Amino acid sequence: MKRLFLIALLALSATTAFAQLNLQLHYDFGNNFYGKELSNRPKLTATVENFTPDKWGSTYFFIDADLGDNVMQSVYAELAREFKFWDAPVALHLEYNGGLSSGGSYNDAYLFGGAYNWADNDFSKTFSVQAMYKYLARQQVGSHHSWQLTTVWGIHFADGLCSFTGFADLWHDNSVAGNLVFCSEPQFWLNLSAMDKMDDDFKLSVGAELELSNCLVWPAYGMNNEFYAIPTLAVKWVF
Repeated sequence: MKRLFLIALLALSATTAFAQLNLQLHYDFGNNFYGKELSNRPKLTATVENFTPDKWGSTYFFIDADLGDNVMQSVYAELAREFKFWDAPVALHLEYNGGLSSGGSYNDAYLFGGAYNWADNDFSKTFSVQAMYKYLARQQVGSHHSWQLTTVWGIHFADGLCSFTGFADLWHDNSVAGNLVFCSEPQFWLNLSAMDKMDDDFKLSVGAELELSNCLVWPAYGMNNEFYAIPTLAVKWVF
C-alpha cells in the first residue's frame, strides 16, 4: 500500500517548519470480500510515516510492513524529497519506491518531476498534484521508462474532529493489461484529541481506508490484471 503525503500537504506552503511522525495499524478485509482469490493477502499492515520540512523543501517517507501468520511477510517503502528555493507553490520532486517480500523483491522505481502544492489560509483544505518521469529499474517485461501522475488531498472539518484524506496514482506499465496501473487510498479519520474534554495530547485517531486499484494487486492465482476495492479499519497515533 502506498501511504499519504497528507502531512506534507499541510506544510509545503507553510512558513513555520514542523515535523510529524505517525504510526498506523490497518486490518485488511481483502480476504473477507474476495475469498480464495486474495487468500494470500495479509490481514494486518503496520505503517510508519514521517514528514520533515526545512528551508530548502521537505523530506517524506513511509514504511509498510505486512504481517501474517506470526511473521513479517513483506516490507515496502517510499522516500520523497522536494526542493523549493522560491515563493511560487511549485517544487522539484524526487522519489524512490521499493521493498522486499517473502516471494522476492518489489520492482524498484525512481521518479523525478514537479509538484504543485496548494493550501487554504488555515490549512484545513490541501491539494497537491505531481507529474513525474518514472524509471522501473527491475522491470522484467516491457519498457523501463514510464511516467506517473499523483494527486493528494486533505480536508479537515468539524473543528479538527474529522479528516478526509487520500491520494491517487496513475502510471504507465506495458507489462499489464491496458498498459496503465491505478491506485487510490481515500481515508476517513475521527481524531479523538479534538473531542470535548479529551486531552489534546491524546493523539489517537480511528478510521477506515478504501484501497482502489487496477492492475496492481497480485491475487493468489493469475496475474495482476484485475480491479479491486478493499476496505480496512485502522487506528493511528501521531507523535
